[in-house]
Amino acid sequence: MSETEMEHVELRGARVPKVGLGTWRMEGEECYDAVSTALELGYRHVDTAQMYGNEAEVGRAIADADVDRRDLFVTTKVKPGNADYDGLVESAKASLDRLDTPYVDLLLLHWPNPLVSIEETMDAMKELVDGGEAYHVGVSNFPLPMLKRAREAADVPILTDQVQFHPHRPKRKLLRYCQDEDLLLTAYSPLAQGELVEDETLRRIGDRYDKTPAQVALRWATQHRNVVVIPKSTSREHLAANLDVFDFTLTRTEVDEVTRPSLLKTGASMVKGMLRER
Repeated sequence: MSETEMEHVELRGARVPKVGLGTWRMEGEECYDAVSTALELGYRHVDTAQMYGNEAEVGRAIADADVDRRDLFVTTKVKPGNADYDGLVESAKASLDRLDTPYVDLLLLHWPNPLVSIEETMDAMKELVDGGEAYHVGVSNFPLPMLKRAREAADVPILTDQVQFHPHRPKRKLLRYCQDEDLLLTAYSPLAQGELVEDETLRRIGDRYDKTPAQVALRWATQHRNVVVIPKSTSREHLAANLDVFDFTLTRTEVDEVTRPSLLKTGASMVKGMLRER
């Protein structure tokens, strides 16, 4: 895929490719190979985390790729146990060492930590921004009230909230807030732990465009203003297919058909996803 074919979200000084690679539950050479293949195919947005234990493999793949670091958007996430001032600063610098990069484009707190004030966390993030070690900062898995509180506590702009977002979990209130406030919503598990790849509604709609159910789900997400997705895949075929979602547009009626909020299906997909990993 050429750079001109990828759609981006541009806000708050960031230019973020709408489709990135998520690396949750990737380890060792599998992670290295997946990131290497993704970069070869044209991915320029890669997401990792301290909790994933794969920052070194992600960094090695980036270093070995024939891609200029300045052309990449790299995100990592700080463990909630490192949310205090010293823990965040020190662990973030350790992440940079593992990633073998002088900066990350986006640094997130992975989960809220009720034992540490969000003011302390955001003060530490400001130090990293001021030092050029993080270009942008944000949060992950923050419900809307906590996102608002984090923004109030921050002396640097919060770019995104990274949350689970897919047709069974459309998070309408959070999405509307992000759109109204010029924030990015980063969607992890946009295929609902793989449950949507066999969805009959998505298959029926996809047949109209010669697209798979997964591609319809990703297009549904990326058509929303200020939304980017980070699906996980280790298959070259699926990695390529996940990029190939910008040559068709769902109608308003089709978007409404795809949007089917269901806590039951969301919960079931999470359980099945965990069982598949055992």
